[in-house]
Amino acid sequence: MEAAIILVFVMGYLAITLEHSIKIDKLIPALVMMAICWALIALGLESFPQWFDSGKHMLLENFGALASEDKMHLMEETLLHHLGKTAEILVFLLGAMTIVEIIDYFDGFATIKDFIKTKKKSKILWIFSILAFILSAIIDNLTATIVLISILQKIVKDRSVRIWYAGLIIIAANAGGAWSPIGDVTTTMLWIGKKVTTGHLIGYLLIPSLLCMVVPSLIASFLPAFKGDLDIVEDDNKNKSKFSATMLYLGLGAIIFVPIFKVITHLPPYVGMMLSLGVVATFAEIYSSSKFSMSSHDSKEHDEHAHHSPVHQSLSKIELPSILFFLGILMAVAALESLGILFGFASSLQENVPQLGTEMHPGGVSDLVVLLLGVGSAVIDNVPLVAASLGMFTEPIDHELWHFIAYSAGTGGSMLIIGSAAGVVAMGMEKIDFFWYLKKISWLALAGFLVGAAAFMVTRTLF
Repeated sequence: MEAAIILVFVMGYLAITLEHSIKIDKLIPALVMMAICWALIALGLESFPQWFDSGKHMLLENFGALASEDKMHLMEETLLHHLGKTAEILVFLLGAMTIVEIIDYFDGFATIKDFIKTKKKSKILWIFSILAFILSAIIDNLTATIVLISILQKIVKDRSVRIWYAGLIIIAANAGGAWSPIGDVTTTMLWIGKKVTTGHLIGYLLIPSLLCMVVPSLIASFLPAFKGDLDIVEDDNKNKSKFSATMLYLGLGAIIFVPIFKVITHLPPYVGMMLSLGVVATFAEIYSSSKFSMSSHDSKEHDEHAHHSPVHQSLSKIELPSILFFLGILMAVAALESLGILFGFASSLQENVPQLGTEMHPGGVSDLVVLLLGVGSAVIDNVPLVAASLGMFTEPIDHELWHFIAYSAGTGGSMLIIGSAAGVVAMGMEKIDFFWYLKKISWLALAGFLVGAAAFMVTRTLF
């Protein structure tokens, strides 16, 4: 039965990877894979010799000797435990996404556009790279990419120029998301899963992530594509809300507050995110009433917004397919973890992969294993990779392994356009060709990834 479950997982994984070829949204195979894996576990419960009790964080070697009722009860408890942990991540993401949509409702991100005063291509490259690096650490790399490419489309007329900027934005956004607990789904998973803390994550990864962004941007600034001046699209801000800047700073401040709330109260991050969402939503409702009570005499516009609060409109724009995909993939990986399959895979990896860097950290997981996870995240979605690593390795909180995994999985996805959520959304927004990205951008991403990884190996001795 274990072989059948692994086969279902591999087939589902393949369908997710080939999403653009088979024209089936990745959430569908993720949900089907999750349901079938757990169904097979329930049907073959009597045949499994071991079980990982997630609540007690221990592998039960005598699982086969338990009574049928005890096995079923343990499976139900494990399923409920994983659903609860997954729900923590999903509720957190829903809150963050809603705050970002509320900011956008008030044209808050238009404020960022006002900062760009130059027409020089190389300077604009650095502006967008730095913005992507900072924004992704605050509002996550996926959202930062959407926001910056949307701004880019309002500034740059020539699509052939825009896709170059989009490529570097992907690299910078993924780098920025790696060092922040709220910057990437994978780092959020590690943070909520109590594998990393905010202070150590920033301490370990800020410099490697910064280099991962700076090196590609520096190399790119000497390429012909970034020589000369840009033909900037002139845009007026007549329709811009007078509350746009206020909502931008309020929303970003509310998201930054979440890690602080966790440190003070020791409550799960989603509680702080719900508090932040409540505060932002309150101001949004107040400002919305002011915005449209004194709006233009366009009764149609007034009627349209009279029946929809900014919170309702923002919730209607949430990427629900992404939420369902995370549910499917995390619960599918949980099925493999529960059977102890991931632990066996981790053991074989450590036994068979050459030990790189173990002279500094004897007995630890090979650096090469983690680097391979990073390269793998360029081909395979990094969410299941990190979810698998949570079940594969048992190192304590803030062990360097978890920080290196956060870096590798977060930034390694930049090497292919389908390797990260930021890349996939940029591909959709600008219709970037897979092979164009492979030829023009991948080598830049690889250079940044390797320099950052080397920096991590050097700086980790300080912690």
